[in-house]
Amino acid sequence: MFFDRHYLEEEGVVNVDMLFSLCSTLALAGWICLAVSVLTQRLAFLRDRIARFFIPFVLAGVYTALVAGFFMGAKGGYNSLTDVAALFETREILLAGWVHYLAFDLFVGAYLAERGQAEGMPRLVMLPVLAATFLFGPAGFLAYFAVRPLVRSTGMSASSAERRSETYDVV
Repeated sequence: MFFDRHYLEEEGVVNVDMLFSLCSTLALAGWICLAVSVLTQRLAFLRDRIARFFIPFVLAGVYTALVAGFFMGAKGGYNSLTDVAALFETREILLAGWVHYLAFDLFVGAYLAERGQAEGMPRLVMLPVLAATFLFGPAGFLAYFAVRPLVRSTGMSASSAERRSETYDVV
């Protein structure tokens, strides 16, 4: 069977270390696209088409293939922390978990970048929020919604001319 773990390892079809590196590099490229779109306040296609849609879509495909191929043969489950730890002892499932983080954190970062630009969030405020989302996922999400009222109340919002850019409805 194609998804038999031992067959894949023997034939070299799945190299989890190589896949880890490829997925991590792809996600990093998405974060670079986000930073460039925030810094320039232009090139919204980098944010909307590449970072919010294309790269998370590819990562979701990798995640789905890993789960489809290796979940049934893995020990553990979702009933307790011990079960989750046992589940992640399977390297392919551990990789799937990592790819899940990469895809969702990038998608959330793209959402925050788009919202920040639409709401006039200053670039120098958005960059640390995106860095926090890149490194710590949900903490960056919280940071955005924590600084948003502060930016509004202090009148730090960017001018409408600075907010203008191409808009693409992708998702």
